[in-house]
Amino acid sequence: MACVGCLLKEEMRKLSIQQLVDEQLAYETDVIDEVGYQTRLSICEQCPSLLANTTCKHCGCFVGYRAKLAYKSCPYPGEDRWNE
Repeated sequence: MACVGCLLKEEMRKLSIQQLVDEQLAYETDVIDEVGYQTRLSICEQCPSLLANTTCKHCGCFVGYRAKLAYKSCPYPGEDRWNE
């Protein structure tokens, strides 16, 4: 079990990342619906290439950002896990 200070630090980091993602998504117009977005995120959460619960190892994107963009695909080498 992590200490309270470590847990708070992790929550603050996630909040900051979410703010960045939300700010960038405000400029995007080609986004998918909420159901598709949540489906993509759940696939990313199960992926062994997810780093720190926020970043894709293959493209370096925050998954919360990339997953919302309709014109993006999963960057996993050799397969698009979002379209399996």
